[in-house]
Amino acid sequence: MSTRVSPLAGSPARAGERLDVAQLIAAYYSRRPDPSVPAERVAFGTSGHRGSSFDGTFNEAHVLAISQAICRFRNKEGISGPLFIGIDTHALSAPALESALEVLAANGVEVMLAKGGEYTPTPAVSHAILVYNRGREAHLADGIVVTPSHNPPDSGGFKYNPPNGGPADTAVTAWIEAAANALLVANLKDVARLPLEQARRAATTHEHDYLGSYVGDLGSVLDFAAIRGAQLKLGVDPMGGAGVHYWARIAERYGINLAVVSEEVDPTFSFMTRDWDGRIRMDPSSAYAMQRLIGMKDRFDIAFGCDTDHDRHGIVTRSAGLLPPNHYLSVAIDYLFHNRPRWSERAAVGKTLVSSALIDRVAARLGRPLYEVPVGFKWFVAGLVDGSLGFGAEESAGATFLRIDGSVWTTDKDGIVAALLSAEITARTGQDPGARYRNLTHDLGEPAADRVEARATVEQKAVLAKLSAQQVTRRELAGEKIEKVLTRAPGNDAPIGGLKVVTHNGWFAARPSGTEDIYKIYAESFRGDDHLRAILVEAQALVDDAFAAAAGAPGGSAAPPPPSADKDAVAAWQNEGDPN
Repeated sequence: MSTRVSPLAGSPARAGERLDVAQLIAAYYSRRPDPSVPAERVAFGTSGHRGSSFDGTFNEAHVLAISQAICRFRNKEGISGPLFIGIDTHALSAPALESALEVLAANGVEVMLAKGGEYTPTPAVSHAILVYNRGREAHLADGIVVTPSHNPPDSGGFKYNPPNGGPADTAVTAWIEAAANALLVANLKDVARLPLEQARRAATTHEHDYLGSYVGDLGSVLDFAAIRGAQLKLGVDPMGGAGVHYWARIAERYGINLAVVSEEVDPTFSFMTRDWDGRIRMDPSSAYAMQRLIGMKDRFDIAFGCDTDHDRHGIVTRSAGLLPPNHYLSVAIDYLFHNRPRWSERAAVGKTLVSSALIDRVAARLGRPLYEVPVGFKWFVAGLVDGSLGFGAEESAGATFLRIDGSVWTTDKDGIVAALLSAEITARTGQDPGARYRNLTHDLGEPAADRVEARATVEQKAVLAKLSAQQVTRRELAGEKIEKVLTRAPGNDAPIGGLKVVTHNGWFAARPSGTEDIYKIYAESFRGDDHLRAILVEAQALVDDAFAAAAGAPGGSAAPPPPSADKDAVAAWQNEGDPN
Protein backbone atom coordinates (compact mmCIF):
# COMPACT_ATOMS: atom_id res chain seq x y z
CA MET A 1 0.00 0.00 0.00
CA SER A 2 3.00 2.32 0.29
CA THR A 3 3.70 4.95 -2.36
CA ARG A 4 5.52 3.37 -5.30
CA VAL A 5 9.19 4.36 -5.46
CA SER A 6 10.73 5.12 -8.85
CA PRO A 7 13.65 2.94 -9.97
CA LEU A 8 15.50 6.23 -10.57
CA ALA A 9 15.22 7.29 -6.90
CA GLY A 10 18.62 8.15 -5.43
CA SER A 11 20.34 8.35 -8.82
CA PRO A 12 21.94 11.49 -10.28
CA ALA A 13 20.07 13.53 -12.85
CA ARG A 14 21.06 12.91 -16.45
CA ALA A 15 22.50 15.80 -18.45
CA GLY A 16 19.81 15.64 -21.14
CA GLU A 17 17.04 15.89 -18.55
CA ARG A 18 18.23 19.07 -16.88
CA LEU A 19 15.94 22.05 -16.62
CA ASP A 20 16.10 24.57 -19.47
CA VAL A 21 16.36 27.68 -17.30
CA ALA A 22 16.16 30.12 -20.22
CA GLN A 23 12.88 28.61 -21.42
CA LEU A 24 11.48 28.58 -17.88
CA ILE A 25 12.19 32.28 -17.39
CA ALA A 26 10.91 33.13 -20.87
CA ALA A 27 7.64 31.37 -20.02
CA TYR A 28 7.45 33.37 -16.79
CA TYR A 29 7.23 36.59 -18.77
CA SER A 30 5.39 35.42 -21.91
CA ARG A 31 2.67 33.07 -20.70
CA ARG A 32 -0.45 34.76 -19.36
CA PRO A 33 -2.55 32.73 -16.95
CA ASP A 34 -6.24 32.29 -17.77
CA PRO A 35 -8.20 33.11 -14.58
CA SER A 36 -11.18 31.14 -15.90
CA VAL A 37 -9.06 27.98 -15.53
CA PRO A 38 -8.97 27.03 -11.82
CA ALA A 39 -5.41 25.70 -12.00
CA GLU A 40 -4.16 29.03 -13.40
CA ARG A 41 -5.70 31.24 -10.73
CA VAL A 42 -3.85 32.46 -7.65
CA ALA A 43 -4.21 29.77 -4.99
CA PHE A 44 -2.71 30.21 -1.54
CA GLY A 45 -2.05 27.00 0.34
CA THR A 46 -0.31 26.78 3.71
CA SER A 47 2.94 27.82 2.06
CA GLY A 48 1.71 30.49 -0.31
CA HIS A 49 1.11 30.41 -4.06
CA ARG A 50 3.19 27.83 -5.92
CA GLY A 51 3.43 26.59 -9.47
CA SER A 52 5.54 26.53 -12.64
CA SER A 53 5.70 28.96 -15.53
CA PHE A 54 5.66 26.04 -17.95
CA ASP A 55 2.04 25.17 -17.12
CA GLY A 56 0.75 28.67 -16.43
CA THR A 57 0.53 28.29 -12.67
CA PHE A 58 3.36 30.68 -11.68
CA ASN A 59 3.97 33.63 -14.00
CA GLU A 60 4.71 37.34 -13.93
CA ALA A 61 0.99 38.13 -13.90
CA HIS A 62 0.49 36.06 -10.73
CA VAL A 63 3.29 37.86 -8.90
CA LEU A 64 2.15 41.31 -10.01
CA ALA A 65 -1.40 40.58 -8.89
CA ILE A 66 -0.37 39.08 -5.54
CA SER A 67 2.01 41.96 -4.84
CA GLN A 68 -0.71 44.54 -5.52
CA ALA A 69 -3.13 42.55 -3.35
CA ILE A 70 -0.59 42.57 -0.51
CA CYS A 71 -0.25 46.35 -0.85
CA ARG A 72 -4.03 46.67 -0.55
CA PHE A 73 -4.04 44.35 2.44
CA ARG A 74 -1.36 46.44 4.14
CA ASN A 75 -3.42 49.59 3.58
CA LYS A 76 -6.56 47.91 4.89
CA GLU A 77 -4.80 46.70 8.04
CA GLY A 78 -2.76 49.85 8.62
CA ILE A 79 0.57 48.06 8.18
CA SER A 80 2.93 50.92 7.43
CA GLY A 81 6.38 49.64 8.42
CA PRO A 82 9.00 48.15 6.12
CA LEU A 83 8.39 44.99 4.13
CA PHE A 84 11.25 42.49 4.42
CA ILE A 85 11.60 40.39 1.28
CA GLY A 86 13.90 37.48 0.52
CA ILE A 87 14.44 34.89 -2.20
CA ASP A 88 15.78 31.37 -2.49
CA THR A 89 17.86 29.90 -5.32
CA HIS A 90 15.11 28.57 -7.59
CA ALA A 91 15.36 29.95 -11.13
CA LEU A 92 12.00 31.74 -10.90
CA SER A 93 12.75 33.47 -7.61
CA ALA A 94 14.89 36.33 -8.94
CA PRO A 95 12.44 37.30 -11.72
CA ALA A 96 9.57 37.14 -9.22
CA LEU A 97 11.46 39.41 -6.82
CA GLU A 98 11.92 41.96 -9.60
CA SER A 99 8.22 41.84 -10.49
CA ALA A 100 7.24 42.29 -6.85
CA LEU A 101 9.65 45.20 -6.37
CA GLU A 102 8.15 47.04 -9.35
CA VAL A 103 4.72 46.90 -7.70
CA LEU A 104 5.84 47.51 -4.11
CA ALA A 105 7.87 50.57 -5.08
CA ALA A 106 5.01 51.98 -7.16
CA ASN A 107 2.77 51.67 -4.09
CA GLY A 108 5.28 53.49 -1.87
CA VAL A 109 6.10 50.47 0.27
CA GLU A 110 9.39 50.64 2.15
CA VAL A 111 11.14 47.50 0.88
CA MET A 112 14.11 45.80 2.57
CA LEU A 113 16.17 43.88 -0.01
CA ALA A 114 19.04 41.62 0.99
CA LYS A 115 22.41 43.34 1.13
CA GLY A 116 24.48 42.58 -1.94
CA GLY A 117 21.67 40.60 -3.54
CA GLU A 118 22.22 37.72 -1.10
CA TYR A 119 19.82 34.81 -0.99
CA THR A 120 17.67 34.85 2.14
CA PRO A 121 16.39 31.85 4.10
CA THR A 122 12.78 31.90 5.26
CA PRO A 123 13.80 32.02 8.96
CA ALA A 124 15.98 35.06 8.34
CA VAL A 125 12.95 36.95 7.02
CA SER A 126 10.83 35.89 10.01
CA HIS A 127 13.66 36.89 12.35
CA ALA A 128 13.99 40.31 10.69
CA ILE A 129 10.26 41.02 11.03
CA LEU A 130 10.17 40.04 14.69
CA VAL A 131 13.33 41.97 15.60
CA TYR A 132 12.02 45.12 13.93
CA ASN A 133 8.59 44.82 15.55
CA ARG A 134 9.89 44.09 19.04
CA GLY A 135 8.41 46.67 21.43
CA ARG A 136 6.48 48.43 18.67
CA GLU A 137 2.73 48.92 18.58
CA ALA A 138 2.59 50.91 15.35
CA HIS A 139 4.46 51.20 12.04
CA LEU A 140 4.84 47.40 12.05
CA ALA A 141 6.84 45.41 9.50
CA ASP A 142 5.79 42.36 7.49
CA GLY A 143 7.43 40.28 4.80
CA ILE A 144 7.44 38.19 1.63
CA VAL A 145 9.48 35.09 0.93
CA VAL A 146 9.88 34.13 -2.73
CA THR A 147 10.28 30.37 -2.57
CA PRO A 148 8.53 27.11 -3.47
CA SER A 149 10.46 25.46 -0.60
CA HIS A 150 11.88 22.03 -1.46
CA ASN A 151 9.87 21.64 -4.69
CA PRO A 152 11.44 20.77 -8.07
CA PRO A 153 13.66 23.21 -10.00
CA ASP A 154 10.92 24.40 -12.36
CA SER A 155 8.77 25.56 -9.44
CA GLY A 156 8.15 29.08 -8.20
CA GLY A 157 6.60 30.21 -4.95
CA PHE A 158 5.46 33.40 -3.23
CA LYS A 159 4.30 33.62 0.37
CA TYR A 160 3.31 36.43 2.74
CA ASN A 161 4.27 36.76 6.40
CA PRO A 162 2.27 39.35 8.37
CA PRO A 163 3.67 41.34 11.34
CA ASN A 164 3.70 38.24 13.58
CA GLY A 165 6.52 36.94 11.38
CA GLY A 166 4.92 33.60 10.63
CA PRO A 167 2.91 32.15 7.74
CA ALA A 168 -0.27 34.12 7.13
CA ASP A 169 -3.42 32.50 8.45
CA THR A 170 -6.29 31.37 6.25
CA ALA A 171 -8.31 34.57 6.64
CA VAL A 172 -5.36 36.66 5.42
CA THR A 173 -4.44 34.41 2.51
CA ALA A 174 -8.08 34.11 1.43
CA TRP A 175 -8.36 37.91 1.27
CA ILE A 176 -5.11 38.26 -0.69
CA GLU A 177 -6.04 35.39 -3.00
CA ALA A 178 -9.45 36.89 -3.82
CA ALA A 179 -7.99 40.35 -4.44
CA ALA A 180 -5.23 38.95 -6.65
CA ASN A 181 -7.65 36.90 -8.74
CA ALA A 182 -9.89 39.94 -9.23
CA LEU A 183 -6.85 41.79 -10.57
CA LEU A 184 -6.10 38.90 -12.95
CA VAL A 185 -9.69 38.94 -14.23
CA ALA A 186 -9.34 42.70 -14.83
CA ASN A 187 -6.16 42.05 -16.86
CA LEU A 188 -4.00 43.79 -14.20
CA LYS A 189 -5.32 47.24 -15.15
CA ASP A 190 -5.34 48.37 -11.49
CA VAL A 191 -1.82 47.16 -10.72
CA ALA A 192 0.58 50.04 -10.01
CA ARG A 193 4.05 49.40 -11.41
CA LEU A 194 7.37 51.17 -11.92
CA PRO A 195 10.16 50.18 -14.33
CA LEU A 196 12.63 47.92 -12.52
CA GLU A 197 15.58 50.32 -12.45
CA GLN A 198 13.38 53.13 -11.19
CA ALA A 199 12.03 50.81 -8.49
CA ARG A 200 15.57 49.88 -7.42
CA ARG A 201 16.50 53.57 -7.15
CA ALA A 202 13.32 54.55 -5.29
CA ALA A 203 13.77 56.31 -1.94
CA THR A 204 11.69 53.53 -0.37
CA THR A 205 14.01 50.74 -1.52
CA HIS A 206 16.72 49.81 1.00
CA GLU A 207 19.24 47.07 1.69
CA HIS A 208 19.16 45.00 4.87
CA ASP A 209 21.89 42.73 6.19
CA TYR A 210 19.80 39.60 6.78
CA LEU A 211 22.87 37.38 6.97
CA GLY A 212 24.73 39.45 9.54
CA SER A 213 21.67 40.10 11.69
CA TYR A 214 20.51 36.49 11.76
CA VAL A 215 23.93 34.92 12.27
CA GLY A 216 24.90 37.46 14.92
CA ASP A 217 21.80 36.60 16.96
CA LEU A 218 22.09 32.80 16.81
CA GLY A 219 23.90 32.72 20.15
CA SER A 220 20.62 33.66 21.83
CA VAL A 221 18.99 30.40 20.79
CA LEU A 222 21.83 27.83 20.79
CA ASP A 223 24.67 26.86 23.14
CA PHE A 224 27.68 27.38 20.88
CA ALA A 225 30.09 27.24 23.82
CA ALA A 226 29.15 23.59 24.32
CA ILE A 227 29.53 22.79 20.62
CA ARG A 228 32.87 24.56 20.48
CA GLY A 229 34.09 22.93 23.68
CA ALA A 230 33.25 19.42 22.49
CA GLN A 231 35.40 19.98 19.39
CA LEU A 232 32.87 18.23 17.22
CA LYS A 233 33.52 17.77 13.52
CA LEU A 234 30.35 18.96 11.79
CA GLY A 235 29.22 18.80 8.16
CA VAL A 236 26.46 20.64 6.33
CA ASP A 237 24.96 20.37 2.86
CA PRO A 238 23.02 23.54 1.96
CA MET A 239 21.63 21.63 -1.04
CA GLY A 240 22.25 24.68 -3.21
CA GLY A 241 19.75 26.67 -1.15
CA ALA A 242 19.29 30.14 0.28
CA GLY A 243 21.53 29.56 3.29
CA VAL A 244 24.51 28.59 1.16
CA HIS A 245 26.64 31.52 2.41
CA TYR A 246 25.31 31.50 5.97
CA TRP A 247 27.10 28.39 7.16
CA ALA A 248 30.68 29.61 6.72
CA ARG A 249 29.76 32.81 8.56
CA ILE A 250 28.23 30.76 11.38
CA ALA A 251 31.38 28.67 11.67
CA GLU A 252 33.57 31.78 11.74
CA ARG A 253 31.38 33.76 14.12
CA TYR A 254 31.07 30.98 16.72
CA GLY A 255 34.39 29.20 16.24
CA ILE A 256 32.96 25.77 15.44
CA ASN A 257 34.46 23.12 13.19
CA LEU A 258 31.82 23.12 10.46
CA ALA A 259 32.62 21.97 6.93
CA VAL A 260 30.31 23.04 4.09
CA VAL A 261 30.37 20.07 1.71
CA SER A 262 29.34 22.19 -1.27
CA GLU A 263 28.57 25.86 -1.91
CA GLU A 264 27.42 25.21 -5.46
CA VAL A 265 24.37 27.13 -6.60
CA ASP A 266 22.84 25.88 -9.83
CA PRO A 267 19.17 26.57 -10.65
CA THR A 268 18.95 23.20 -12.43
CA PHE A 269 19.95 21.51 -9.14
CA SER A 270 21.62 18.86 -11.29
CA PHE A 271 24.05 18.08 -8.45
CA MET A 272 21.15 16.53 -6.55
CA THR A 273 20.11 12.89 -6.54
CA ARG A 274 16.54 12.13 -7.49
CA ASP A 275 13.80 11.91 -4.90
CA TRP A 276 11.42 8.95 -4.37
CA ASP A 277 9.39 9.66 -7.53
CA GLY A 278 12.40 10.15 -9.81
CA ARG A 279 12.15 13.95 -9.74
CA ILE A 280 14.71 16.37 -8.37
CA ARG A 281 13.46 17.72 -5.07
CA MET A 282 15.57 19.38 -2.37
CA ASP A 283 13.99 17.55 0.56
CA PRO A 284 16.43 17.05 3.45
CA SER A 285 14.16 14.46 5.06
CA SER A 286 14.40 12.17 2.02
CA ALA A 287 17.13 9.54 1.98
CA TYR A 288 16.97 9.59 -1.83
CA ALA A 289 17.60 13.34 -2.05
CA MET A 290 20.24 13.27 0.72
CA GLN A 291 22.51 10.63 -0.85
CA ARG A 292 25.52 12.98 -1.01
CA LEU A 293 25.55 13.77 2.70
CA ILE A 294 24.57 10.26 3.78
CA GLY A 295 27.61 8.97 1.91
CA MET A 296 29.82 11.25 4.01
CA LYS A 297 28.32 10.42 7.40
CA ASP A 298 31.43 8.74 8.80
CA ARG A 299 33.52 11.85 8.13
CA PHE A 300 31.58 13.85 10.73
CA ASP A 301 30.41 13.52 14.31
CA ILE A 302 27.08 14.91 13.13
CA ALA A 303 25.97 16.32 9.78
CA PHE A 304 22.86 18.05 8.51
CA GLY A 305 21.21 19.56 5.46
CA CYS A 306 18.48 22.08 4.71
CA ASP A 307 16.04 22.54 1.86
CA THR A 308 16.10 25.38 -0.65
CA ASP A 309 14.67 28.09 1.61
CA HIS A 310 16.24 26.53 4.72
CA ASP A 311 13.04 26.12 6.68
CA ARG A 312 13.43 22.31 6.87
CA HIS A 313 16.18 20.17 8.29
CA GLY A 314 17.67 16.71 7.80
CA ILE A 315 19.95 15.17 10.41
CA VAL A 316 22.58 12.57 9.45
CA THR A 317 24.13 10.67 12.36
CA ARG A 318 27.00 8.21 12.55
CA SER A 319 24.90 5.87 14.64
CA ALA A 320 21.76 5.72 12.50
CA GLY A 321 22.31 7.58 9.22
CA LEU A 322 19.53 9.97 8.17
CA LEU A 323 16.95 10.23 10.94
CA PRO A 324 13.28 10.28 9.93
CA PRO A 325 11.82 13.68 10.88
CA ASN A 326 9.60 12.36 13.67
CA HIS A 327 12.55 10.60 15.27
CA TYR A 328 14.63 13.75 15.46
CA LEU A 329 11.72 15.95 16.52
CA SER A 330 11.04 13.62 19.47
CA VAL A 331 14.70 13.76 20.51
CA ALA A 332 14.87 17.55 20.12
CA ILE A 333 11.77 18.08 22.26
CA ASP A 334 13.03 15.76 24.97
CA TYR A 335 16.41 17.50 25.04
CA LEU A 336 15.19 21.10 24.92
CA PHE A 337 12.63 20.85 27.70
CA HIS A 338 15.30 19.30 29.92
CA ASN A 339 17.92 21.94 29.04
CA ARG A 340 16.13 25.28 28.80
CA PRO A 341 15.48 26.17 32.46
CA ARG A 342 14.47 29.75 31.62
CA TRP A 343 11.51 28.64 29.54
CA SER A 344 8.14 28.96 31.21
CA GLU A 345 7.15 25.95 33.28
CA ARG A 346 3.84 26.07 31.42
CA ALA A 347 5.38 26.16 27.92
CA ALA A 348 3.73 23.48 25.80
CA VAL A 349 4.89 21.12 23.07
CA GLY A 350 3.32 21.91 19.71
CA LYS A 351 2.80 19.26 17.04
CA THR A 352 0.62 18.68 14.00
CA LEU A 353 -1.96 15.91 14.28
CA VAL A 354 -0.08 13.67 11.81
CA SER A 355 3.21 13.91 13.74
CA SER A 356 4.34 10.90 15.75
CA ALA A 357 2.51 9.86 18.91
CA LEU A 358 5.99 9.37 20.38
CA ILE A 359 5.93 13.16 20.81
CA ASP A 360 2.78 12.74 22.91
CA ARG A 361 4.59 10.26 25.12
CA VAL A 362 7.65 12.50 25.42
CA ALA A 363 5.46 15.46 26.41
CA ALA A 364 3.60 13.35 28.99
CA ARG A 365 6.85 12.18 30.55
CA LEU A 366 8.10 15.78 30.65
CA GLY A 367 4.85 16.86 32.32
CA ARG A 368 4.27 19.39 29.54
CA PRO A 369 0.96 20.21 27.87
CA LEU A 370 0.57 18.92 24.31
CA TYR A 371 -0.79 21.38 21.74
CA GLU A 372 -1.98 19.30 18.78
CA VAL A 373 -3.16 21.25 15.73
CA PRO A 374 -4.07 20.69 12.07
CA VAL A 375 -1.40 20.60 9.38
CA GLY A 376 0.15 24.05 8.92
CA PHE A 377 2.81 25.94 10.84
CA LYS A 378 0.55 28.98 11.12
CA TRP A 379 -1.19 27.32 14.08
CA PHE A 380 1.95 27.69 16.23
CA VAL A 381 2.60 31.39 15.63
CA ALA A 382 0.65 32.92 18.52
CA GLY A 383 2.06 30.47 21.07
CA LEU A 384 5.63 31.08 19.93
CA VAL A 385 5.13 34.84 20.14
CA ASP A 386 3.90 34.78 23.74
CA GLY A 387 6.16 31.93 24.90
CA SER A 388 3.31 29.55 25.71
CA LEU A 389 4.78 27.14 23.14
CA GLY A 390 8.40 26.13 23.62
CA PHE A 391 8.58 24.14 20.41
CA GLY A 392 6.49 23.85 17.26
CA ALA A 393 6.92 20.82 15.03
CA GLU A 394 5.38 19.41 11.90
CA GLU A 395 6.07 15.92 10.62
CA SER A 396 7.67 17.11 7.37
CA ALA A 397 10.92 18.18 9.11
CA GLY A 398 9.80 21.69 10.01
CA ALA A 399 10.35 23.16 13.46
CA THR A 400 11.39 26.16 15.48
CA PHE A 401 11.78 26.86 19.19
CA LEU A 402 12.25 29.68 21.66
CA ARG A 403 15.41 31.57 22.51
CA ILE A 404 17.33 30.37 25.57
CA ASP A 405 15.62 33.08 27.65
CA GLY A 406 12.16 31.87 26.63
CA SER A 407 11.33 34.68 24.20
CA VAL A 408 10.38 34.26 20.56
CA TRP A 409 13.08 33.44 18.00
CA THR A 410 11.20 32.86 14.74
CA THR A 411 7.55 32.12 14.04
CA ASP A 412 8.27 30.35 10.78
CA LYS A 413 10.10 27.04 10.44
CA ASP A 414 13.86 27.33 10.94
CA GLY A 415 15.94 24.54 9.47
CA ILE A 416 19.20 26.22 10.50
CA VAL A 417 18.59 26.22 14.25
CA ALA A 418 16.99 22.77 14.13
CA ALA A 419 20.07 21.46 12.35
CA LEU A 420 22.57 23.14 14.69
CA LEU A 421 20.62 21.87 17.69
CA SER A 422 21.72 18.36 16.72
CA ALA A 423 25.31 19.48 17.36
CA GLU A 424 24.37 20.96 20.74
CA ILE A 425 22.62 17.73 21.70
CA THR A 426 25.66 15.69 20.71
CA ALA A 427 28.04 18.04 22.50
CA ARG A 428 26.13 18.21 25.80
CA THR A 429 24.97 14.60 26.07
CA GLY A 430 27.87 12.76 24.46
CA GLN A 431 25.40 10.94 22.19
CA ASP A 432 24.24 11.83 18.71
CA PRO A 433 20.46 12.11 18.10
CA GLY A 434 20.34 8.59 16.64
CA ALA A 435 21.57 7.14 19.92
CA ARG A 436 19.28 9.44 21.88
CA TYR A 437 16.33 8.15 19.84
CA ARG A 438 17.18 4.56 20.77
CA ASN A 439 17.13 5.58 24.42
CA LEU A 440 13.73 7.22 24.00
CA THR A 441 12.17 4.22 22.33
CA HIS A 442 13.62 1.87 24.92
CA ASP A 443 11.69 3.81 27.55
CA LEU A 444 8.57 4.86 25.65
CA GLY A 445 8.14 2.32 22.85
CA GLU A 446 9.21 2.35 19.23
CA PRO A 447 6.66 3.38 16.61
CA ALA A 448 6.38 2.01 13.09
CA ALA A 449 4.88 4.50 10.68
CA ASP A 450 3.84 4.85 7.06
CA ARG A 451 1.92 7.14 4.75
CA VAL A 452 0.02 6.00 1.68
CA GLU A 453 -1.66 7.91 -1.11
CA ALA A 454 -4.51 7.09 -3.48
CA ARG A 455 -6.30 8.85 -6.31
CA ALA A 456 -9.51 10.72 -5.51
CA THR A 457 -11.89 12.99 -7.35
CA VAL A 458 -12.66 16.48 -6.11
CA GLU A 459 -16.04 15.19 -4.90
CA GLN A 460 -14.44 12.29 -3.05
CA LYS A 461 -11.96 14.63 -1.39
CA ALA A 462 -14.83 16.80 -0.18
CA VAL A 463 -16.55 13.70 1.25
CA LEU A 464 -13.38 12.78 3.12
CA ALA A 465 -12.93 16.33 4.40
CA LYS A 466 -16.35 16.39 6.01
CA LEU A 467 -16.37 12.92 7.60
CA SER A 468 -17.94 12.99 11.04
CA ALA A 469 -17.10 10.95 14.12
CA GLN A 470 -20.60 9.42 13.92
CA GLN A 471 -19.70 7.80 10.61
CA VAL A 472 -17.10 5.63 12.34
CA THR A 473 -19.32 2.81 13.61
CA ARG A 474 -16.51 0.37 14.33
CA ARG A 475 -15.53 -0.04 17.95
CA GLU A 476 -12.05 -1.40 17.25
CA LEU A 477 -9.11 -0.60 15.01
CA ALA A 478 -6.68 -3.44 14.27
CA GLY A 479 -7.79 -5.37 17.36
CA GLU A 480 -7.68 -2.43 19.80
CA LYS A 481 -10.50 -0.38 21.27
CA ILE A 482 -10.93 2.98 19.57
CA GLU A 483 -10.31 5.67 22.19
CA LYS A 484 -10.82 8.84 20.11
CA VAL A 485 -12.29 9.81 16.77
CA LEU A 486 -11.23 13.33 15.86
CA THR A 487 -12.45 15.69 13.17
CA ARG A 488 -11.20 18.79 15.00
CA ALA A 489 -7.75 19.26 16.49
CA PRO A 490 -7.53 18.82 20.28
CA GLY A 491 -5.20 21.79 20.72
CA ASN A 492 -7.28 24.55 19.14
CA ASP A 493 -10.55 22.90 18.02
CA ALA A 494 -9.82 23.81 14.40
CA PRO A 495 -11.21 21.45 11.74
CA ILE A 496 -8.60 19.03 10.49
CA GLY A 497 -10.16 18.59 7.07
CA GLY A 498 -10.35 14.83 7.53
CA LEU A 499 -10.46 12.23 10.26
CA LYS A 500 -8.11 10.83 12.90
CA VAL A 501 -8.82 7.59 14.77
CA VAL A 502 -6.74 6.78 17.87
CA THR A 503 -6.21 3.62 19.96
CA HIS A 504 -3.79 2.99 22.82
CA ASN A 505 -1.03 1.73 20.54
CA GLY A 506 -1.85 3.18 17.16
CA TRP A 507 -3.67 5.73 15.04
CA PHE A 508 -4.46 6.73 11.51
CA ALA A 509 -5.44 10.01 9.90
CA ALA A 510 -7.10 10.29 6.50
CA ARG A 511 -6.94 13.63 4.73
CA PRO A 512 -7.43 14.87 1.17
CA SER A 513 -4.57 16.75 -0.44
CA GLY A 514 -5.12 20.44 -1.01
CA THR A 515 -3.06 20.51 -4.20
CA GLU A 516 -3.43 17.14 -5.92
CA ASP A 517 -6.28 14.77 -6.76
CA ILE A 518 -5.23 12.32 -4.07
CA TYR A 519 -5.89 11.58 -0.45
CA LYS A 520 -3.35 10.55 2.16
CA ILE A 521 -3.58 8.06 4.98
CA TYR A 522 -1.03 8.46 7.76
CA ALA A 523 -0.67 5.64 10.28
CA GLU A 524 1.49 4.64 13.21
CA SER A 525 1.72 1.65 15.52
CA PHE A 526 3.67 0.92 18.69
CA ARG A 527 3.11 -2.81 18.14
CA GLY A 528 5.21 -3.29 15.01
CA ASP A 529 4.86 -3.54 11.25
CA ASP A 530 2.13 -6.19 11.18
CA HIS A 531 -0.11 -4.07 13.39
CA LEU A 532 0.70 -1.03 11.26
CA ARG A 533 -0.38 -2.90 8.11
CA ALA A 534 -3.61 -3.92 9.81
CA ILE A 535 -4.32 -0.28 10.70
CA LEU A 536 -3.72 0.80 7.11
CA VAL A 537 -6.01 -1.92 5.72
CA GLU A 538 -8.85 -0.97 8.06
CA ALA A 539 -8.30 2.74 7.45
CA GLN A 540 -8.57 2.15 3.72
CA ALA A 541 -11.79 0.17 4.25
CA LEU A 542 -13.28 3.03 6.28
CA VAL A 543 -12.49 5.53 3.53
CA ASP A 544 -13.91 3.21 0.87
CA ASP A 545 -17.11 2.82 2.93
CA ALA A 546 -17.46 6.60 3.13
CA PHE A 547 -17.06 6.99 -0.63
CA ALA A 548 -19.54 4.21 -1.32
CA ALA A 549 -22.09 5.62 1.11
CA ALA A 550 -21.82 9.06 -0.50
CA ALA A 551 -22.36 7.50 -3.92
CA GLY A 552 -25.36 5.52 -2.69
CA ALA A 553 -23.98 2.23 -3.97
CA PRO A 554 -21.03 0.01 -3.01
CA GLY A 555 -17.92 0.72 -5.03
CA GLY A 556 -19.35 3.76 -6.78
CA SER A 557 -17.69 7.13 -7.19
CA ALA A 558 -18.68 9.61 -4.55
CA ALA A 559 -21.38 12.09 -5.43
CA PRO A 560 -20.83 15.80 -4.81
CA PRO A 561 -21.22 16.75 -1.15
CA PRO A 562 -24.65 18.00 -0.13
CA PRO A 563 -25.26 21.69 0.69
CA SER A 564 -24.93 20.87 4.40
CA ALA A 565 -21.24 20.00 3.99
CA ASP A 566 -19.04 21.41 6.75
CA LYS A 567 -17.55 24.42 4.97
CA ASP A 568 -14.81 24.82 7.58
CA ALA A 569 -13.71 21.22 7.13
CA VAL A 570 -13.64 21.45 3.35
CA ALA A 571 -11.71 24.72 3.56
CA ALA A 572 -9.16 23.05 5.83
CA TRP A 573 -7.99 20.71 3.11
CA GLN A 574 -8.45 23.18 0.26
CA ASN A 575 -6.11 25.64 1.98
CA GLU A 576 -3.56 23.23 3.37
CA GLY A 577 -1.12 23.40 0.47
CA ASP A 578 1.30 20.50 0.43
CA PRO A 579 3.57 20.70 3.46
CA ASN A 580 4.99 17.32 2.63
